[in-house]
Amino acid sequence: MIIRRAAEGDIEGIHKLLEQVNLIHHRGRPDIFRYGTCKYTDEELRGIIADADRPILVAAEGDSVEGYAFCIYQQHPNDNILTDIKTLYIDDLCVDEHLRGQHIGKQLYDAVLQLARDTGCYNVTLNVWCLNESAMHFYEQCGMKPLKIAMEQILT
Repeated sequence: MIIRRAAEGDIEGIHKLLEQVNLIHHRGRPDIFRYGTCKYTDEELRGIIADADRPILVAAEGDSVEGYAFCIYQQHPNDNILTDIKTLYIDDLCVDEHLRGQHIGKQLYDAVLQLARDTGCYNVTLNVWCLNESAMHFYEQCGMKPLKIAMEQILT
């Protein structure tokens, strides 16, 4: 298995994993996440793959995409209250449900950290849904700590 930047030929495999992520979220919060949908269209994925500020790393075995990490560079130049640090935000990280537990996620995460170091980032951040306890545990095992907490009150 190698970890590399995503290419257009990876779109089908990425879609398969995006559907798995959506299903986890739908099962945990069907009031928020639709069943059977996908976060991006093929056209949107092509645009992201071509965007240098939104790198996607894939864990690939031959032509098979076994995992991915969608990332976004963030910076707030001349912000009134935030310093001008460069952050690599992990928008989504997934390993095929049939391959979890084989350290592919850790290898992807480590590749994200290396990409962040190589591109002068101060930190790596992400959001994780509370419904996804296994993901929270994984990120804690990787050394991540809470940065901020989103809260809600449902009004029905």
